[in-house]
Amino acid sequence: MSRPCRVLLKPHAMPDAHWGYGFPIGGVAAFDPEQGGVVSAGGVGFDISCGVRTLHTGLNIAELRPRKQALADALYRTVPAGVGSRGKIHLNHKSMQGMLTGGAQWALDQGFGDEQDLERIEEHGCMAGAEPHYVSPRARERQKDEMGTLGSGNHYLEVQRVTEIFDQTVANIFGLRVDDVVMSIHCGSRGLGHQIGTEFLKDMAMSAAQYNIVLPDRELACAPLTSPLGKHYLGAMRAAINCALANRQIITHLTRQAVAGVFPGIQLDLLYDVSHNTCKLEQHTVNGQQKNLFVHRKGATRAFGPGHPDLPAVFKDTGQPVLIGGSMGTSSYVLCGTKACEQLAFSSACHGAGRAMSRSQASKRWQGKTLVDALAAQGIIIRSPSLRGVAEEAPAAYKDVSAVVDVADRAGLARKVAKLEPVICIKG
Repeated sequence: MSRPCRVLLKPHAMPDAHWGYGFPIGGVAAFDPEQGGVVSAGGVGFDISCGVRTLHTGLNIAELRPRKQALADALYRTVPAGVGSRGKIHLNHKSMQGMLTGGAQWALDQGFGDEQDLERIEEHGCMAGAEPHYVSPRARERQKDEMGTLGSGNHYLEVQRVTEIFDQTVANIFGLRVDDVVMSIHCGSRGLGHQIGTEFLKDMAMSAAQYNIVLPDRELACAPLTSPLGKHYLGAMRAAINCALANRQIITHLTRQAVAGVFPGIQLDLLYDVSHNTCKLEQHTVNGQQKNLFVHRKGATRAFGPGHPDLPAVFKDTGQPVLIGGSMGTSSYVLCGTKACEQLAFSSACHGAGRAMSRSQASKRWQGKTLVDALAAQGIIIRSPSLRGVAEEAPAAYKDVSAVVDVADRAGLARKVAKLEPVICIKG
């Protein structure tokens, strides 16, 4: 019989926390494998490594305005979006294996992007320890035609204007100025990640008694980190992280192509790429001792502070960029990690506003066409294959993202750097 598991410190809820399957979305918890620690598929989430990457365009808002409509059309034509969206890339067994082990590095090897991108992606674009043989045939089948696609739900490709700077010194290092135009991509591991989460949640629930785990709720299904099932899940989950990193890299390449057709000569340089919905082995100080912990972040962002050894040299003095996404008509934010966050929340911060109501509630309250027209009146172009999807993602269906970010800033989880406002949103 295995030893009972325990969390080393109290689990944390980020300022954007809301109800989710198993852990709340915005939940963070760390486990010690030497103290009976566990891994929970519900503590990672279904859209494994869903994340945000932000790109510089080198344009200012005055240069964008005359061609805004043309850019919206080009992006919508080039980047597939929506439920079941398919791309032009088809993965056979060999290329699927390469993608699941290589992540963004694999995408670069296929011609999608620039080598310099890797420095500004978590894990340098490739998650070590991926074991594709634990990814089921069904998960592979779902993903074979979905690379380079946004999907649906709260995923988007957004053109944004920098409207406010809160920390000029850090903003200079991040390359952000008022009226700059940036682009943000929000998506994850698509059908593959969802299938992995579904299958392993079931396996963990069915195996709980075998590992002497008593579940107060089936949604909290987990397995010991040292067990075969726990190790198999970690291997599959890391492969899904690579899938998400490759997917965002391919979308970046497609975005660069679309922009080049409207603004010849423009080069989109990567600011940073951050993941949500992960479980990663990290070193953290607990009661004065360095511990190797498996940190679950579900709807939460890693937020390493200044000086952390895993940060690129350019961010050593500032801390990690933390990218907080909005929803169509609402602001997004760029923050930076703090040293205090190490002790506060295992170097974790919020990832968005957090829903205030369910998608079904939102679709009953708003009409997609009405929202598109209202946002157009504010100067925000929406492109989406689904008006119902637009209604489900209505800005008012979410908490006030500015209030959430202010709480994160005041709590010391991350420090505000810049505010971004949407100009064009390609919505799944």
